[in-house]
Amino acid sequence: MTKPSLPDLLHAAVSAVGGTERPGQVAMAEAVAEAIDDSSHRLIQAGTGTGKSLGYLVPALAHGERVVVATATLALQRQLVERDLPRTVDALHPQLRRRPQFAMLKGRSNYLCLHRLREGAPQDEEEGLFDQFEAATPTSKLGQDLLRMRDWADETETGDRDDLTPGVSDKAWSQISVSSRECLGATKCAYGAECFAEAARERAKLADVVVTNHALLAIDAIEGAPVLPQHEVLIVDEAHELVSRVTGVATGELTPGQVNRAVKRAAKLVDEKTADSLQTASESFERVMELALPGRLEVVPEDLGYALMSLRDAARNVISAIGATRDKSVHDEDAVRKQALAAVESIHTVAERITNGSEYDVVWYERHDRFGATLRVAPLSVSGLLREKLFEDRSVVLTSATLKLGGDFNGVAASLGLSPEGVEGDDVPLWKGLDVGSPFDYPKQGILYVAKHLATPGREGTRGDMMDELAELIEAAGGRTLGLFSSMRGAKAAAEELRGRLENPILLQGEETLGELIKAFAADPKTCLFGTLSLWQGVDVPGPSCQLVVMDRIPFPRPDDPLMSARQKSVEEHGGNGFMAVAATHAALLMAQGAGRLVRATGDRGVVAVLDPRLATARYGSFLRATLPDFWYTTDRNQVRRSLSAIDATAKADGK
Repeated sequence: MTKPSLPDLLHAAVSAVGGTERPGQVAMAEAVAEAIDDSSHRLIQAGTGTGKSLGYLVPALAHGERVVVATATLALQRQLVERDLPRTVDALHPQLRRRPQFAMLKGRSNYLCLHRLREGAPQDEEEGLFDQFEAATPTSKLGQDLLRMRDWADETETGDRDDLTPGVSDKAWSQISVSSRECLGATKCAYGAECFAEAARERAKLADVVVTNHALLAIDAIEGAPVLPQHEVLIVDEAHELVSRVTGVATGELTPGQVNRAVKRAAKLVDEKTADSLQTASESFERVMELALPGRLEVVPEDLGYALMSLRDAARNVISAIGATRDKSVHDEDAVRKQALAAVESIHTVAERITNGSEYDVVWYERHDRFGATLRVAPLSVSGLLREKLFEDRSVVLTSATLKLGGDFNGVAASLGLSPEGVEGDDVPLWKGLDVGSPFDYPKQGILYVAKHLATPGREGTRGDMMDELAELIEAAGGRTLGLFSSMRGAKAAAEELRGRLENPILLQGEETLGELIKAFAADPKTCLFGTLSLWQGVDVPGPSCQLVVMDRIPFPRPDDPLMSARQKSVEEHGGNGFMAVAATHAALLMAQGAGRLVRATGDRGVVAVLDPRLATARYGSFLRATLPDFWYTTDRNQVRRSLSAIDATAKADGK
């Protein structure tokens, strides 16, 4: 039997979803197939509307070896497993003569833990476990959620948090889930045979395609204990997010509250002297943290150093002691012991990491009005880790709508540990970049407007001229506005000000769940939606409800962001341009994602308005503009108002 051709397979898959192949999609599928066949690596930029999911799924399924697909968002994971993969497998079956299996795999804490559900959750105030359902008050939101989750546990086939609708708070979910460190293990747990997390792992071992997330991919790479099954091909979708997700997984933190909880959990399981030493170390750490001021610690202060060494040593002694004692009076002793051990090991790991000190780590304090001070440690760069762990022994395809920053792939490649394209050498993974474009006609569908006449935004204070400009743009557009702000404070200030000036309803992120806000925004063209980071990347509203996307300023990282400023300084010390490599690259990525909210379908029309004159006047402005879709560009405010009014009038004439 002759092997089916890739064009035939792609045609079958695209026809099954009622579409037709697009040139960019065909080019992408061919590049992915080529990378798989010759075990090489690809960075592929595929603009919105390309159909990139099928562009990588079809060659991956045709390949026949196991493929892992890692993506950043739960929404895309669900779309792949619930919609794209079932349709594609069905469409390809007649030609492939096989039906590839697929499965979704997440971190353990995403699954309901039957042991915790049935035996109880840790209670910080008392020793041991308590029945959280007995304590649940049906009148409280937490109590209602707990009782609803108990009923759901009898019905669910997956135990996956995302299958619980409506969802619950992190606090409620923590009552019935465990981290991998807290898990007893399937062989020791009375519920191991029924465990949802173990069942998900078993399904993944048997699957041809495993859909996971960036965080689990990072854990798999960093912690050395394999979580994902062996695979020959790795496809990273939404690859622009990978570095920040890996950084998040590799970041450690210590808070006085976290240490106190660990002390309480360990107290009953060790002798009094060992428990007292951890308590004393905890108190001395708490005293240091009370005086902590936000900012980077280029050198760990002496008092903090002593407190961390005491914590490290006391935690090590507790870990040894917990392993050597038994106490039959403790209810469900193995679970109590495992949870105490997880809490103390976490403290030991972070305290030791900061105490040992590394030129490759950044340490800093953060302060929160409600939660007090936090001590954090993060890697200065994850590029070496990614180069070593990601690109060995498998073919890797990284794809996103935004991988070319300032016109080429090298900036993103460097953050992934890759050399510039075409550079060969020992231990240098070779890769090729491909931009397959977009099916949209950006110069005809959108306008990029920079409000060049406005004052340059300062760090503090309201921007009266910006508020006036924003109000006028919204009025010209008839609403239909997604407002993307670089800070929550800016979004709130704009919402408060304009709610008093405009008749248009203004929705604000945080006042309702993101899903509900987006639904309400899409349903009423007069409505505006204002928010911050997750809106820059998480909104997909094609059609007339989103015809104006406004960015209040270029979203550079805050100058006092310890990690970003440390990374910038490091680039400069090595002879590079720290501002361009770190701050401008960060801003370019966000702006490209934000601008991508405007045109989501071939019939969409509108304006991306940037209310920061630096995009037009600063030297780095051309770098940022080169990253954005190729919209028609203007700084003429009157022209933009006329265009918005015309787009609004057309939509109204169409009854929208």
